[in-house]
Amino acid sequence: MKTLLVYPAYPDTFWSFKHVLPFVSKKAAFPPLGLLTVAAMLPAGWEKRLVDTNVAPLSEADLAWADMVMVSAMLVQAPSARQIIGRAREAGKLVVAGGPAFGTGRETFPGVDHFIVGEAEEIMPAFVEDLQNGTAREVYQSDRRPDLATTPIPLWELLNFKDYVSMSVQYSRGCPFDCEFCGIMALNGRRSRVKSPEQMLREMQSLYDAGWRDTVFVVDDNFIGNVAHVKRLLPRLAQWQRERGYPYMLMTEASINLANDRELMTMMSEANFHKVFIGIETPSVDSLIECGKKQNVAMDFASAVREIHRHGMQVMGGFIVGFDHDTPSIFEQQIRFIQEIGVVTAMVGVLNAMPQTRLWRRLEQEGRLFGEASGENTDACLNFIPAMGRKALLDGYKQLLGVIYSPRKYYKRINTFLREYCPTARRRTDPVELLALVKSMWHVGVVSRARFNYWKLMIKTMLTNRKAFPVAVELAILGLHFDRVAKRVMHTDTTCDTITV
Repeated sequence: MKTLLVYPAYPDTFWSFKHVLPFVSKKAAFPPLGLLTVAAMLPAGWEKRLVDTNVAPLSEADLAWADMVMVSAMLVQAPSARQIIGRAREAGKLVVAGGPAFGTGRETFPGVDHFIVGEAEEIMPAFVEDLQNGTAREVYQSDRRPDLATTPIPLWELLNFKDYVSMSVQYSRGCPFDCEFCGIMALNGRRSRVKSPEQMLREMQSLYDAGWRDTVFVVDDNFIGNVAHVKRLLPRLAQWQRERGYPYMLMTEASINLANDRELMTMMSEANFHKVFIGIETPSVDSLIECGKKQNVAMDFASAVREIHRHGMQVMGGFIVGFDHDTPSIFEQQIRFIQEIGVVTAMVGVLNAMPQTRLWRRLEQEGRLFGEASGENTDACLNFIPAMGRKALLDGYKQLLGVIYSPRKYYKRINTFLREYCPTARRRTDPVELLALVKSMWHVGVVSRARFNYWKLMIKTMLTNRKAFPVAVELAILGLHFDRVAKRVMHTDTTCDTITV
């Protein structure tokens, strides 16, 4: 069986980092870890080929080569997935689709022969056996949560490492918190399932043996969801890094209670974590209570963020507007809040009702749900009727983006961050970083509207916090990306095409 694994394209969003990629001569930020893992679950005798359409287009030659086309997608990739499925169908290929995009609304993906709904470890063996016997069903679905000990090492050999900024690995699935808007409960459950330290180190070693020497994103729902287990992993991981000269700078996603555990933060720093994404959401206590974000309610965010920065990890924050308790004053509150706590990479989105979340079910019962979520909460699209009104919410959101990503506000946050940031990550000498600096001098330091802020930051950082200079350069380049994406969102119509539920 010649199997073509195809990863659909991402739109130009805050998360795509498309405007950053030319600075580091890369084609995509992250590889399709899910497809690489599924590929390892297929019979060893099958021929496998990967096409990541974020890196290169799907060619007619690729389709002609394949017997079967497997597509994995998240909701935000659905438009691209439909095009790929249509082309594969026209070419007469067997089409298999899996991933969050296909969990609901499967009728909107005509041309798929077999749907894989759920975690692949639980489903793929039965599907492969039935396929080989000629008895494969249209839908394979399971709600069971497999032991991650059964997860194979991804097939790194399908990738060209030179195309990517970072590699991805997964340590755990699930999150102990049940935020109303979050889809993790439906996808991966509330119990945090983990890989053993031995299994995780084998995976890291496989990536090392394949030749990767750069950033690794630990793509967990909540890396610290099972604190006892993660504290057993981190010393082993730190030792592994030391013995190999710290080949990886690590980043991950975690909850804000990380700031309450200094031992845990120290362990992460020693293992060479340098970034952590945290869902901060909102300064409104009423809105936090509304969405069930109880772990955030009593938190002093400014102190928490400073504590994490002092342990060498830069906080990337997620923020949301559009909760029922939000009033038109929320936009100015968010601006002050984000500036005060010094989160430079502030991903502010509009609340969206994702399929099968508690929010989705509540809004459906209230008759306020009118469309399918796009899967991208920073595109100024809504799939529900907000309490403050559609126009007020979207106009306020666009104004908020315009303010926080203006050069003055953005660079002020960088300075707030650098005042508290104590870099601890061991960085490898990389010519790509020097090339990015040279490119930034022209694209940010000369032709962008942030040029004066840029040079002031570069000079100040060199004089006062030289160890943080690479981070300052990176943030300046990211600012150009965020500014361009914000402008695009600000100038889009407030109506979006949705699929009626």
